[in-house]
Amino acid sequence: MLKYILKRLLHLIPVVIIISICIFCIVKMAPGDPVGANVDPRATAEQKAAERERLGLTKPLHIQYLKWLERSIKGDFGESYLYKQPVSEVIPQFIWNSFLLNVVVYIIAFLIAIPVGIMTAVKQYSKTDNFWAIFSIIGISMPSFFFGLLLIYAFSVKLNWFPMNGMITPGKNAMGFAKFVDVIKHMVLPAIVLTVGSLAGLVRYTRTSMLEVINEDYIRTARSKGLSEKVVIYKHAFRNALIPIITLLGFSIPGLFSGAVILEKVFVWPGIGNVLMDAINARDYNMVMALNIFFALLTLLGNLLADIGYALVDPRVKVE
Repeated sequence: MLKYILKRLLHLIPVVIIISICIFCIVKMAPGDPVGANVDPRATAEQKAAERERLGLTKPLHIQYLKWLERSIKGDFGESYLYKQPVSEVIPQFIWNSFLLNVVVYIIAFLIAIPVGIMTAVKQYSKTDNFWAIFSIIGISMPSFFFGLLLIYAFSVKLNWFPMNGMITPGKNAMGFAKFVDVIKHMVLPAIVLTVGSLAGLVRYTRTSMLEVINEDYIRTARSKGLSEKVVIYKHAFRNALIPIITLLGFSIPGLFSGAVILEKVFVWPGIGNVLMDAINARDYNMVMALNIFFALLTLLGNLLADIGYALVDPRVKVE
């Protein structure tokens, strides 16, 4: 297993380089440049040209990429044009806010979706199955920003149960457990919106995976041996249905850190999604490159962990 992991990690190096080249070219192809964020709007053409020279934007594209790659290998992702700080200092200020929100959402969503998906598969076409089918359609089709605004109007404006936006109450300066409670109160509404959206797809995914398994011959054989239905479903069927779910878990890893741009805008949650959107609008190349490469690495890592998970769950899957 260790040999397989090391081999896969080595294979990731050229993949990451190719991804970085593609992202770099796409970013540079976008109209505009970051000069506007660094100079006075009344600056002359000569001053703007001098700023472009200082930022290295006048050099050939391949030279700009090689310089970026050389710095990045050393852990220097440049300075954010928008925040006037090193990118490596800006990202940690926001990314853990997105991680905190998303990890809670994914834990709740998977804890609910897996047993519900199993139940709806076992009770196919029942009232329970029909209810969750309707719930999934509504959850997938309802825009997150609209659902978020409805919750704000109902629970913040009318009932005043939860804060309207932000992550902490301004001016409260709470510490310890009081701060924890304050963050949880601010997290409830955006977490509900994200959970409903995630839960809808996860339930249908788990249900489909279970339906493919429970009609197999070995499940009928297990039942014919007199095993209880609970043992048949949870020990035999669910273990084999886990493989597609592990794929979903692997691809969920980037989502833990990537944030939810629209929802973070609606709830003014200080997450990394907001930072990425602001960086794109300001042509903050260093920030955009660092975040996209980070998300690409997380996706590749998720793929690797999913492959390892296959081998752990299904002994028929061998890693070499």
